Amino acid sequence: MKIIGNGVDIVDNLRIKKAIKNQNFIKRIYSNSEIKDSKKNRNKVNFFSKRFAAKEAFVKSLGTGFRNGFDFQDISVINDKLGKPSFLITKKIKKMIKKRFKINTFNFFLSISDEKKYSIAFVIFQK
Repeated sequence: MKIIGNGVDIVDNLRIKKAIKNQNFIKRIYSNSEIKDSKKNRNKVNFFSKRFAAKEAFVKSLGTGFRNGFDFQDISVINDKLGKPSFLITKKIKKMIKKRFKINTFNFFLSISDEKKYSIAFVIFQK
């Protein structure tokens, strides 16, 4: 398989700590499933920070940014039973990738991590 793109983003956790006090921010940035999953997590700041970084890294790997009707809520980070993070690939994402890259088969690889002050995400987009 060939790497089409990669993206990385780092987030100051204090910035997200302040932002998530506003419910409108949470509803604008995070999917319903992410909001639901956050309720099970003790460290909400780092939970939301890692997902914010992952969404930014995702669009950087595509080279598109957030435009043409594509926004933060279109990207949802999920975890498998062991905690490994990945993206929920929706029909909207598939359609956008097919249109932009003329491919039907692709993978995204996501790595996220956090420390006290920062959260980081790295994405590889592969066909």
